[in-house]
Amino acid sequence: MKLQIVELIARHHHMTTVAEVLGIKQPTVTFHMKSLEEEMQVKLFESRNGKTFLTEAGEALLHYAVKMNALAKESRRVVKEYDSMYRGTLHIGASYVPATYLLPTILSTFSREFPGIRISLSVKPSPVIRDMLTRHQIDLGIISSEPFSGQSLLSETLCSDDLVLVCAAEHPLTRSDTPDPEQIARTPFALHGTESSTRQLTDQWVNRHGLRLRSTVEMDSLEAIKQLVLLGDHISFMSRMAVWREQEQGWLQILPIPGHQAFRHMYSVHNADRLPSIQISRFQEVLREAASRVEQKIL
Repeated sequence: MKLQIVELIARHHHMTTVAEVLGIKQPTVTFHMKSLEEEMQVKLFESRNGKTFLTEAGEALLHYAVKMNALAKESRRVVKEYDSMYRGTLHIGASYVPATYLLPTILSTFSREFPGIRISLSVKPSPVIRDMLTRHQIDLGIISSEPFSGQSLLSETLCSDDLVLVCAAEHPLTRSDTPDPEQIARTPFALHGTESSTRQLTDQWVNRHGLRLRSTVEMDSLEAIKQLVLLGDHISFMSRMAVWREQEQGWLQILPIPGHQAFRHMYSVHNADRLPSIQISRFQEVLREAASRVEQKIL
């Protein structure tokens, strides 16, 4: 409870509010605050203008309190799941490509096996999903990304997810098997949003070749970018998984990106401090099977 109080003080700055959230009386909150300061032998809280704030030492403790409170909550949930295997909630985070083109089939399969399990899916850019995993806000992340490493995050490669140059089937760039970088820079270009891993790789490619894209449109929606490219004028760098159906139909042409050096894959990621539940383990099994089937189709 002491560490919960640290987190709640940082959020609300009023001991009465903290007491209400915890369902205890204000003197009890004060007692735990003083007890924690005596235990740590440092001043953690200070009052200013009728509000309570954390000192610098308190802010340092807050970093660990948030993690420990999240782990305590997670431990209670995991223990309960052994008594209720077919109940509960899975919190999944995914970047746009796997959320749109991989997860629907997986969610359908998993829901048939575990009809009592509620799935909460957050769709965010890959860097945001990694941050949510670090903060213990989700159980599992599925992201498209270049290789990465992190002390607290464990990743498993599911399938390749190459970045490719995409244009309409009749676009002038299709006359060359591999257009040169200058041609690409002169062509109207659809950019992904700044938080997207695809955008980061695009910017790296542009900088590596010393180019400046002449005419750009920036969109957060992957499907909106695809529709713009289908109209015929614009091109873009996109995930192969996102466009393989349109390529099969002959609507879009996929070309290699000249001088592209970053290999990209789809990963399943979880926090090393978080014990995977029975449901998450089964979800990962379904995920591996589906990713393998998709990879065979698109490559």
